[in-house]
Amino acid sequence: MKNKVLILLLTTTLGFSQTKNDSISKDKIQKNAAQSILSGQLSNGVTVGGYGQIDYNQKEGDNGVLDVHRMVLLMGYKFSDKVQFITEIEFEHVKEVFVEQAFLNYSIVDNVNLRGGLMLVPMGIVNEFHEPTTFNGVERPSMDKSIVPTTWREIGIGLSGRLNNVSIKYQAYIFNGFASVNGAKVLGGSNGLRNGRQKGATSTVNTPNYSAKLEYYGINGLRLGLSGYFGRTQPQDDVDDIDGADVGISMIGLDARYNYKRLTARGQFITASISDTEAYNNLNSASLGSKLQGWYVEGAFNLLPQNKKQQLFVFTRYEDYDTHASVDGSLTKNLSYDRDELTFGLSYHIAPGAVVKADYQIKNNAVSNSDAKKQFNLGIGVWF
Repeated sequence: MKNKVLILLLTTTLGFSQTKNDSISKDKIQKNAAQSILSGQLSNGVTVGGYGQIDYNQKEGDNGVLDVHRMVLLMGYKFSDKVQFITEIEFEHVKEVFVEQAFLNYSIVDNVNLRGGLMLVPMGIVNEFHEPTTFNGVERPSMDKSIVPTTWREIGIGLSGRLNNVSIKYQAYIFNGFASVNGAKVLGGSNGLRNGRQKGATSTVNTPNYSAKLEYYGINGLRLGLSGYFGRTQPQDDVDDIDGADVGISMIGLDARYNYKRLTARGQFITASISDTEAYNNLNSASLGSKLQGWYVEGAFNLLPQNKKQQLFVFTRYEDYDTHASVDGSLTKNLSYDRDELTFGLSYHIAPGAVVKADYQIKNNAVSNSDAKKQFNLGIGVWF
């Protein structure tokens, strides 16, 4: 029934968009930081930018938490009209440093680019468009953390570009995969595959993984996406021949974004089938489900007139996700991993690239008689 709600929303959105024209610039709403540099929107030579967010999270009954959640330094260099380099250096919680992207882009011909390096896996919406001014809510959608899992990036090589005659944007890459065991961390539990992200840090490679995404942009104001990711996790050399050392992953994603005048909407569905989980769980004392699945729908409306530079969006998002949608062998479903969340609040864009956000969340799971967890969030976000 829940999946039917998402399909109905996407179908309704498509039908409505065919009769209306978008009044919001596509260039404004459909580029992230790296794309802005690659498109030539920013200056030639060296480009320096960044984004960041500072949050206040107040769980019901607990002390509030203040956090410089992330500050990211974006740097790009344009060697020529055909060759560009992009990198993002991220500081999380003031004490952790990560390289979020670092790739070389070579324009073979118009609308055909060869890329290599540490890149974002094109799955869903927020994994690629994660700057704090590009999404509603102080925190990113929870299913994008547990199912996708954002921010998901690995080292690889591939092609990207556009087929303008059919209004299709494409990406296709070969990546290294998730680590089967990442230090002391194993896959499974409430976070699904999240512990396996190698992030380009002395990444283990055993078998290639394949990722691709197609996006249709032929209708004003509407962007439809179809994503796929297929491969196996990467075991260490000393265990790679042992039964259960790795698992197979087949992940499919559907997403939609829509803008008309002061109205915006988005929806997303992700499902991942995991093979060989029984042997993996037995070998690693893990609790990895054989299917991870989640979806959300969101609507927002700008309360200010369209001729104003400032925007004040009121929004509501409902999401449902389960990292134990199916389990194999003797593993018992953990009902606390079957979750749904209702988030509603405001996003006040006080200037292009600067936003103040506030929202309230009601979080439930499928455990009988469990109490809903409630949380208030307040934050500021910048992108320049």
